[in-house]
Amino acid sequence: MTDVLTERGAPVNIRHADRLFINGTWVLPTSNSGFDVIDAGTEETFFRVAEAGPQDMDAAIAAARYAFDHSPWPFLEPQVRGEYLRKLAAGLRERSSETGTFWSRQAGVLFSMSQVAISRVSNTLDYHADLAATYPFEAQATPEFAPFGVVVKEPIGVVGAIVPWNTPLSLAIHKLAPALLAGCTVVLKAPPEAPGELYVLAEIAEEIGLPAGVLNVVTADREVSEQLVRDPRVDKISFTGSSGVGRRIASIVGERVARYTLELGGKSAAVIFDDYDIATAAKTLSAAECSLNGQVCMSLTRVIVTKARHDEMAEALGSIFGSVRVGDPFDAGSQLGPLAMGRQRDRVLGYVQKGIDEGATLVTGGHRPAHLERGFYVEPTVFANVDNNSTIAQEEIFGPVLSIIAADNEEHAIELANGTVYGLNSAVFTNDNDRAYHAARRLRSGTVGHNGFKTDQLMGVGGFKQSGVGREGGLQGLLPYLESKTVLLDGAPSRFQ
Repeated sequence: MTDVLTERGAPVNIRHADRLFINGTWVLPTSNSGFDVIDAGTEETFFRVAEAGPQDMDAAIAAARYAFDHSPWPFLEPQVRGEYLRKLAAGLRERSSETGTFWSRQAGVLFSMSQVAISRVSNTLDYHADLAATYPFEAQATPEFAPFGVVVKEPIGVVGAIVPWNTPLSLAIHKLAPALLAGCTVVLKAPPEAPGELYVLAEIAEEIGLPAGVLNVVTADREVSEQLVRDPRVDKISFTGSSGVGRRIASIVGERVARYTLELGGKSAAVIFDDYDIATAAKTLSAAECSLNGQVCMSLTRVIVTKARHDEMAEALGSIFGSVRVGDPFDAGSQLGPLAMGRQRDRVLGYVQKGIDEGATLVTGGHRPAHLERGFYVEPTVFANVDNNSTIAQEEIFGPVLSIIAADNEEHAIELANGTVYGLNSAVFTNDNDRAYHAARRLRSGTVGHNGFKTDQLMGVGGFKQSGVGREGGLQGLLPYLESKTVLLDGAPSRFQ
């Protein structure tokens, strides 16, 4: 057992950090290489995990393939698979402080926030367990040319699930819950920067007796991850991450007509109509951007207001966002923690410089906080007078950086909001519900919130344009893991009599 004890957050431990979870057991990798996981707040090594090589990934895929083709798992009654989901949910609830600590130390998320967000993960598993009893996996039909017909929903097969470092456990569960309920088997590729919570998940899977090969968890770099995408034994890829990587995955799986779901990047707009209070909007947007320190693909980073109100919004956002307390994620007084890693901090600061170079007005922030000597921190940053065609208005920054863009009128504001290759999220701020709904129907994004950052996983999350393909969450998120089969018989089997 490898113990990782800390005064920062809850005590945590990983029992098999030097191993990979393949075919229901913890196995040593084929090489001695591994990944150092860095604490975002201290820049020190937190722990080290095994790195999967090509042979290890091959073994994980083989285990998932065998479990799907030769074990009872795909043919169990959905309620039986649902009970495994409930046990996973219970196990995660018991270790929520531990998984929250991993998340905060790896990604810099405020510990107070991680405890609340982690608690919702188990709810997703329970929701899918409930679906086992209500979803029509078998729907009898009245065929035109046969005495009996039924449309059955069967598991799509072996799923390769790839999640990023910003919210690995939550995103993994939004893939695993529907996949396992459907009867699929899974190879879960953990991010090298943040594998802790997924090791905990694998330990729980072992403890509850999840059948061998149904869930395999490996940590790998990009080259070995691409092996998972290319392997013909994998029937579907479910990926969350950048649009650039998503495009590559789509091109690879398209060659073999494999299924895929992609939840990709965003450059989401908050459209502020003239009837809405500027100070209230600024406070709401600032608070939302502190969530995960801006490392959220759905962040409302483009703030669009009419020209007459541009300067008022710049002053309000600069004052509120600029006064956010940046500090250790385990300090109760902190409102914004560090970014997840040094390269991410450098990336964000590079975009800040690009914004200045391209003529935007830096209202506040844009530097490393002077009072913090260690940690991957960036000051909350606001730009004004941002051209909608500029780099910082078009490319995903993934940090606490807001851009204010001026519109001529309401129609122009909608046009500006839609003027990117992305379409993941958006919001409209107005006191008029009808006006909000009318604007929501014209905004080209997968989710539209009213007067704030809003999302609902049970209603489905996903994007238009280059923000993705398909949906995750709720009933919409279950369907991509199922194939429809039409069965035509000369008479009704006993199951339907």
